[in-house]
Amino acid sequence: MGESAPTIWIMAGETSGDGYGARLAHELRALCPEACLKGMGGPAMRDAGVEILVDSSELGVMGFAEVFRLLPLFIRLFRSLVRQAAAERPDTVVLIDYPGFNLRFARKMHDLGIRVVYYVSPQVWAWKKGRIPKIATWVDRLLTIFPFEPEVYDGTGLDVQFVGHPLLEVLAEERDATIVRDPHTVLLLPGSRRGELDRLLPTIAETAYRLGQERPQLRFVMPLPRPGIADYARDLLAKLPRQPDIQIEIGNSRRWMQQAGTGIAASGTVTVEAAILGLPLVSVYRLHWLTYLLAVVIVKLPYFTMVNLIAGRQVFPELLQAELTPDNVLSALRPLLPDGSRRQEVEAGMEEVVNALGGTRPASRRAAECVLEIARR
Repeated sequence: MGESAPTIWIMAGETSGDGYGARLAHELRALCPEACLKGMGGPAMRDAGVEILVDSSELGVMGFAEVFRLLPLFIRLFRSLVRQAAAERPDTVVLIDYPGFNLRFARKMHDLGIRVVYYVSPQVWAWKKGRIPKIATWVDRLLTIFPFEPEVYDGTGLDVQFVGHPLLEVLAEERDATIVRDPHTVLLLPGSRRGELDRLLPTIAETAYRLGQERPQLRFVMPLPRPGIADYARDLLAKLPRQPDIQIEIGNSRRWMQQAGTGIAASGTVTVEAAILGLPLVSVYRLHWLTYLLAVVIVKLPYFTMVNLIAGRQVFPELLQAELTPDNVLSALRPLLPDGSRRQEVEAGMEEVVNALGGTRPASRRAAECVLEIARR
């Protein structure tokens, strides 16, 4: 459509990507009001003025069985989007995370001669390093949200830029200055999927029970995202031989991260959120044994918790697989409590991680500038 009014497609397949895509769209509109924005996304991108070609609200699936069941739908949507891109020839396609779908789409766009910006690097540095040369071939510019990612692509010739993490902006808006941190509240974040609860909740609950016996003044709060998963957690807890007093909440996890004194969390993006919001915690995870055996062979990382990877050292204690026992969680958690020996060290580490993620730098604005630069080439 020419330099004055570029057509930009934004492709997001999950809720987090929809949120990042919406922020990117707002910034693109601010920088270039006449830009034509289309793509695959959910309600946030639609509200941001993106013309939704495919609603991705139901596409954020986890697990082989779910993907397999939806495979005919994915193939149909994929082919339809490729045909439409070939017909419309957008100036740039921005792919946000969602690598299973988006890397294949990148290849098709490259074959069609359509420029590709990948925003939120696939975590190839953990699982699939063999994909790095392919990404370098298919992608015109890669925008990373973690500071250690650009060097992963050293020597590939790929144009890589670290723009900062959009979570910093998201959480800045959710901060509530009226919340006072309660040293006696311990936040339990065992994950949001049934498999995670099966593998993590019994150990976390037993830890809470023992800590509650040691320190009766503590209260334990467990925010879960949906009523269905909360009911599942209640059923699991009811079957345990010893049942701690746990207050189950629906939603509000980020509010509780600002209010609690300490936490235990399933490793994932939630640990980055906790660091940004200033909650010291123990990071835990237990994979299916087969997945773990595969991971041991493939993944060569010093830590499994993102906060520790960013810091390059252990800020949050982390316990994986056989290490994840109530005794070990207690030993890791006690020093993090408000009167604990590691408390100040961990608080300083969280601050360091926030600065490394971009501090107050506006990630979405920087990403939008990078996208427009490619679109106007």
